[in-house]
Amino acid sequence: MALETSLLANPVYVSWFEELRITDIDKVGGKNASLGELIRTLKDQGVRVPDGFAITVDAYWTFLKAEGLKDKLRSHLDDLAQGKQSLAQVGRAIRWLFLQTPCSP
Repeated sequence: MALETSLLANPVYVSWFEELRITDIDKVGGKNASLGELIRTLKDQGVRVPDGFAITVDAYWTFLKAEGLKDKLRSHLDDLAQGKQSLAQVGRAIRWLFLQTPCSP
């Protein structure tokens, strides 16, 4: 099933770095929120920083659901928890899932 809404066109799925603060961790994750805070601080000091954006947590979960990845991820993580696969094996399998799954508009 393809995503029904373009990620970049949906404001719930994208946040511009210049609009992010450290308090947005729950919305875009720690690294993106920190980057947004850093960019805001540097721009205020006159340092020119290229614009950019973060994909939100909502976009991530929508993608997992739309592409049927949630159950596949859970299965691999269950295998890890039960000792059926090593961390390296599970990590490789999960990376492969993401690499082979297109992000449809």
